[in-house]
Amino acid sequence: MAVSDSTQRFSSRVGDYVRFRPTYPPQVIQLLQKECGLAPVSVVADIASGTGIFTRLLLENGNQVYGVEPNVEMRRAGEEFLTKYRRFNSVAGKAEATTLPDHSIDIATSAQAAHWFDLASARKEFVRILKPGGWAVLLWNERRTDSTPFLREYEQLLLTFGSDYKEVRHERTTETIHQFFDPAPFKLQTFEMFQQCDYEALEGRLLSSSYVPQTGSPNYSQMIAELHRVFQTNQINGFVTLEYNTLVYYAQLA
Repeated sequence: MAVSDSTQRFSSRVGDYVRFRPTYPPQVIQLLQKECGLAPVSVVADIASGTGIFTRLLLENGNQVYGVEPNVEMRRAGEEFLTKYRRFNSVAGKAEATTLPDHSIDIATSAQAAHWFDLASARKEFVRILKPGGWAVLLWNERRTDSTPFLREYEQLLLTFGSDYKEVRHERTTETIHQFFDPAPFKLQTFEMFQQCDYEALEGRLLSSSYVPQTGSPNYSQMIAELHRVFQTNQINGFVTLEYNTLVYYAQLA
């Protein structure tokens, strides 16, 4: 799927995305404080902010945050999710054209999204909006695929029923990172993160993914039947655990 189509991939999945996508470990904010000078006075642009999952952590740190999101449905969900935060600013823009003023941002972040960007154009835009010495931060929750029997079976389900799963899975970050940051040297920190799911949460997490069939689609019923089987086979006291490595890449681009 072309990059130009990527901003609409999640339009029909917003409800599940809001309810069932995982957050990020608090160590990410601590890292940005230590390594990138994040302080409550810092002005942050969260690019492709989606429904505001990572944006909320920045707002809870006291920051003024511009959530830049091209998808109307995702942006509206983010506005509703973050309505109590007075320092949140919702912006209709995209990574390649944020609409933000030149050199107005201390730290520009993007969570779970940079693999969709036109990387060369996005990099130029990050450089344009960042203040001298500002930081670019890209992060992902990378789901582990083979550390437990449950995770192996869940991965096989995605390989079986995902329409373009192999092509779009965000775990292929190496090429994205080098294209975006080079020639600037970047650093990487990794944290562990776990998401415990009952059956409802697991199904919602699955259906929040853009590459799986939705209700009424071919193979949907078969996929859900297989998900039931995987859950029942692996659940302990009514829960299964999705395991993640949270990858945080950061650099000064200029």
